[in-house]
Amino acid sequence: MNIKQEIYEKINQYDTIIIHRHQHPDPDAIGSQMGLAGIIKATFPEKKIYCVGKQYKGFDWLGKTDEISDDVYQNALVIAVDTANQPRVDDNRYNTGKYLIKIDHHPNDDQFGDLMWVNTEASSVSEMIYDLYDANEALKMSDNSARLLYAGIVGDTGRFKYPATTSHTFLVASNLAQYDFSTNIIAEKEDEIDIPLSHLAAYIYQNLEISESGSAHVILTNKLVEDLHLGDDSTSAMVPLPGNIGSVVDWAIFVQQKDESYRIRLRSKGPAINELAKEHGGGGHPLASGAVAKDDIEIKQVVNQLDELTKEYVEKRK
Repeated sequence: MNIKQEIYEKINQYDTIIIHRHQHPDPDAIGSQMGLAGIIKATFPEKKIYCVGKQYKGFDWLGKTDEISDDVYQNALVIAVDTANQPRVDDNRYNTGKYLIKIDHHPNDDQFGDLMWVNTEASSVSEMIYDLYDANEALKMSDNSARLLYAGIVGDTGRFKYPATTSHTFLVASNLAQYDFSTNIIAEKEDEIDIPLSHLAAYIYQNLEISESGSAHVILTNKLVEDLHLGDDSTSAMVPLPGNIGSVVDWAIFVQQKDESYRIRLRSKGPAINELAKEHGGGGHPLASGAVAKDDIEIKQVVNQLDELTKEYVEKRK
């Protein structure tokens, strides 16, 4: 029995299933979470299926999470999707169920759960959820689940332009697009920004510091975010922007938190940046990672390390 069949058997076995995803979610985290929930509901209408985690207004178009009491976890199957390590799981009750499954596409540095399915070759967990559906004939796909999984793939592939996009990714997207939903609306929704975000985009382009090597960084303070009437979750839409500049090889966006520390969003067009992220309390993909800087001193350290990493990469390519 392969891993996808094992997961199906566990889903079949439990009457209550609770699905978690990572904190500060993106379209793939929500798409895979709620897309999987929709598939299970369509297949097993009698089961109780819940999606938990903080609700963000900007993602209402994908769906809304459930508020459940602690006792619901008793004898429940818990599935954590798109979450590389345990501290990032949204809602720490994830380990209070009867059985825990991890489904993820990040490097498996934190091996947790009774059953793990990790595919680092997948473009997204949404792609993996489609593969789970495709591998088990009993599972049923709804139009809304197809919409959610397609949105997750579009989000995590950067509109199909990131290196993790494969021919299989396009095949899955094509199969999902046959269901009754608008791919155009999804594209518009994922590209859509409001006036405050447009001002933030302008600030990033105007204040981005680019080194000679091509590493770049910008710092977004609490005051800036508050003055623009934005929340920390809103800044995630701005992460790809520095990559649109041809001379930028990799970049870090530092977002100040309420405790004065900084959340770091790291992205790269070539150099692997996940090991750097691990040195600063984070991790992720080689070209897309996150970390934390406790103060200005650590910010400077990360900036210098990123610059050195970029210099080495550029030198090797000469």
